[in-house]
Parts: sequence; structure tokens; C-alpha cells
Amino acid sequence: MAEENLNPLSEEAGFFCLATEARSGTQVTQPFPRSPKLIRKPSGNSPKPSELPVWLEELKKEKKKTEAHLESIKKRQTNLITSSETMKQRIQECFEGLHMALQEDEQAVLDMIEQDRRETSSKLNRILKDWNQHLALLQKHITVMQSAQDGPVESLKQLFPEDFKMTCCRKKLDPAEEEIKMNEEKAQKLMKALRNISKDLKAQLQQKTLLLDSSNVAIDKQTCHKQIKVSSDGRVLGLSTEDRSIPDDPLRFDQLYCALSCFAIKTGKHYWEVDVHCCPAWAVGVAYGSIQRRGRDKGAKLGRNRCSWSLEFQDGHLTAWHNDRHLALPVTAARAAPNRVGVFVNYIKGRVRFYDAETMRMLHEFSAVQTAVFDRAHHQFTEPLYPAFRFFTPRDRHTGHNHMEVCDLSL
Repeated sequence: MAEENLNPLSEEAGFFCLATEARSGTQVTQPFPRSPKLIRKPSGNSPKPSELPVWLEELKKEKKKTEAHLESIKKRQTNLITSSETMKQRIQECFEGLHMALQEDEQAVLDMIEQDRRETSSKLNRILKDWNQHLALLQKHITVMQSAQDGPVESLKQLFPEDFKMTCCRKKLDPAEEEIKMNEEKAQKLMKALRNISKDLKAQLQQKTLLLDSSNVAIDKQTCHKQIKVSSDGRVLGLSTEDRSIPDDPLRFDQLYCALSCFAIKTGKHYWEVDVHCCPAWAVGVAYGSIQRRGRDKGAKLGRNRCSWSLEFQDGHLTAWHNDRHLALPVTAARAAPNRVGVFVNYIKGRVRFYDAETMRMLHEFSAVQTAVFDRAHHQFTEPLYPAFRFFTPRDRHTGHNHMEVCDLSL
């Protein structure tokens, strides 16, 4: 007990002596304890000596797996490069085929024009030769008359036969000569055809890019108004005048002739086309699944709320709608309402575009950087989007042509 009581005192005395030496100027290294943060704590997972062989085997296995995975990634990278080069080569071959076809057609057209020029030039050369001969004859007669003008009459008779008449020196103009020219009417038709081909080709090239993002859109029969008939494949929907006994459903539009697709857009880019040429008044667009299905107020109408974006045509007017605001789009004889509407959605960037799918002219784009007519805050989509369709009440309820069709864009 005595020793235990004395130890603390001895330690205190030792520290006191060290402190005294420090004050006296003697350099002393104090045995300060290390900071708790710097003390290495023993790992609880350290292997025991008996476990070392097992752990070593596990590490070797993990090394083999890692090496195999790295080799797999390298092979994928090599295959990716090979596949990319093969794809580039095939695409180049396709474009070379197009270039060759265009060059061959260009050469054929140029050869045709050159042939027309040669034939026309040959005809004109023959006429030119004939007139030159006539001119030479006139010049000959003029020279003779000038030389015999002051001479005796006998010399004039010797130079000209008795049956000589002035009428033989006159050459009539042939009206057919004016018709000898290149076929300009044919050339104009050719230019018009080439312009149409160029326009169609540009449209097809633009459509090609969008077709890479084409999506299989089918109508959700559960959402259709009871007077909308849908084909078995879900692509054609028509407005029927018959009242059909269909069970009520909370997802069904009960007052408006609307329908949604069962295809949900949650990310990425998507494109589809709708043939509307057999529909006198229509609306095509996209809507959140939360759009109102009951009643006839704005909450259920495409484009009249924050849940939907639409392109609409009725009474000869083409308009773009969102959040109950609209923008009138020009419809003229040169720019008629589309018979086929293309819809493009870039979900991540919050964009919806509408195209005239026949000419690929962009009709309108909803986006966060678009005109301030629309509420920009709602162009970053917050819910899944669904392709949406609407029929407007026809003035003639007995019309038999009132249907739309989702086009098959499979390549």
C-alpha cells in the first residue's frame, strides 16, 4: 500500500524537476503524449496468422476477376472501334451510292441538254448556210450591175439571161425558222422537277434524323371517350356517332372527345407522326397523366392547362396551345394546314416540336428558351408525358370522315 501511495508523488516530483530544469535554461525533451488523432488504432479486420493463407487465396481470386474484367473492357473497346469503323464504312458506301446516283442523273440531264443544243445548232447552221448562199448571190448580182451600169445594153444582156427576174433574188422568210430553238418548256419542267426532288430529299434527310428516335405509339382504349373507336392495333382512332354502352372508367374522358396513348415518355428523345387529313378539326400533342378526365372545363382540354401542349386546327385556323395561351400559325394557299403532323419530344431539355411531316417544316416549338407568350417555368417536365389526341365536335354530325391514324414509322 505504501508503494502505491508513493508512486503518484514520485511522478509528480519527476515532472516538477523537469519543469524546474526547463526554467533554468537546460534543454529538456518533454515526453508529451501523442494526439489521439495521430495514434494508429489497431484494425479490427486484421487477419490472424492462421487466416493468412485463406485471405491470400481470396486476394488472388479477386485479382484474377479484376484482370478478367479489365480484359473484357479492353475487348469491348476494341470491338467498339471496329464496329464504329465498319458502321462508318457502310454509311459512306450508302452516301457514295447516293452521290453516284445523283452524278449519273446529273450527267444524263446535262447530256440531254447538250444533245438538244447540238440538234438546234445543226438546224440553225443549215439555215445560216442557206442565207449565206443567198447573200453571196445578191452580192454577185450587185457587183455585175454596178460594173455594167455605165456600159452598153448589149453587155448587160450578155451578163443576164433574158428570163432573169428580180423575184428570183428575193428570199422569203420562213416562219419555221423562229421556232428553231432549244426546248425551254422542257427545261422549265426539268427545273421544277429537280426543285421538288431537292425539297423532298431535304425533307427526307431531316426526317431520317427524327426517325432514329421514332417510338411505337398506340392508343390506350381505357382513356378514350366512349364515342371514339380504336382499331385492334391501337393506331387508328375514329369519332363515331353511335352511342356505345361502355363501362365507365375513372381514366376515361367523359365529356371531351379525347384519348391518350399508353406509351409513357419519361426520358430521352421520341418522335411519332399522326395522319389527320381525314379529320376536319383536331388537336394533337402531349399531356401529363394527371390531366383532368372529367367535365368540359379547361383542366380537361388539351393545351388549356399546364398539363398539356398541343397543335390544334379548327375553322381554318392553326394554333399552338399551352397553359390556356395560344399562338396563331400562318395557314395560306402556299402553306396549308398539314395532312400529317410530326411530334418530337426531348424530355430532358423540356422541348416539344410540331412538324408538317410531308415537308418537315417546323410549325412550332415549345421550350424553355422560346417566346414569352408561354409560361417558361413549366417547360421542364415533371411527370411522364403521353401522346394525346382530340376530336372537336363536327358541325355535321353525320360525316363519315373523322378519324386519325398514328403512322407506322418502322424502317
